[in-house]
Amino acid sequence: MAHINEIKLRMKSIKETKQITNAMKLISAAKLKKAKKQLEQASPYFEKVRSTMADILLRSGKIGNKYFHEREGAEDIKKAYIVITGDKGFAGGYNHNIIKFTEEHLKQDKEALLFIAGNVGRNHFVKNKYNVYMEFDYPVQNPSIYTAREITEIILDLFDKGVFDEIYIIYTHMFSSVRMEPKIIKLLPLELDTLKEQLQIGENSGRILDDCMEYEPDPEFVFNILVQKYVKGVVYGTFVESFTSEQNSRMSAMDNATSNANDMLRKLDLLYNRARQSKITQDITEIVGGAEALK
Repeated sequence: MAHINEIKLRMKSIKETKQITNAMKLISAAKLKKAKKQLEQASPYFEKVRSTMADILLRSGKIGNKYFHEREGAEDIKKAYIVITGDKGFAGGYNHNIIKFTEEHLKQDKEALLFIAGNVGRNHFVKNKYNVYMEFDYPVQNPSIYTAREITEIILDLFDKGVFDEIYIIYTHMFSSVRMEPKIIKLLPLELDTLKEQLQIGENSGRILDDCMEYEPDPEFVFNILVQKYVKGVVYGTFVESFTSEQNSRMSAMDNATSNANDMLRKLDLLYNRARQSKITQDITEIVGGAEALK
């Protein structure tokens, strides 16, 4: 049976760990409450900006704009990905799932340009020699519309310069508090079919004639502004949803860790009482044996 002092030291270590996990759970719970409120406010805008763009594409016919142009020859297309991971660990499978999901998409194109948000993902992809855009360094904590605007300006500038031809965004979609899954959205160039599929718009919703809508001063000017707002809205929405998912995962992970610590303490407490009782019995036996020897 384990020595009493060893059991006491182990119980002390587990109690200290339990205090840390419980504190982390409470902090994550507070952050999650704030993040959920932000998500509730951002989600309608996130969905509306995408559905509005799909509606505009449906009613605009063929548009001659750089953000709608699709390159010929799939083998020559340069792809890029914005990947949203966490800044910290101890979040259950959150970071592992998003990294694994990204690597699955990069199997055939490891040279694709990566814009990594979050220190965990950034360190992983740099360590594994992926093509990471090192100047892109944005935290995922407390996402804001200002950060989304800065990211949008960088993305559109590089797209205009031809650094990449297509860009996707990979984030964690929060279906519910118990179900969170990685998801990928094509950000640019805009495609009606892709938007219809993502937004579950019926297949019978075909394009409307080119002359149905008029733009002032011209379509190029209007769509340059619309696309900027669209990309900013999508980036902001995905950052908020990813941050909420991370806090929810961390709170659940720390809650499970605290529960496991309580279970271990109960088992060790029982083991400690048994060892203590065994020692007392042994001491009594030795005393009785010593007394018998003196007779």
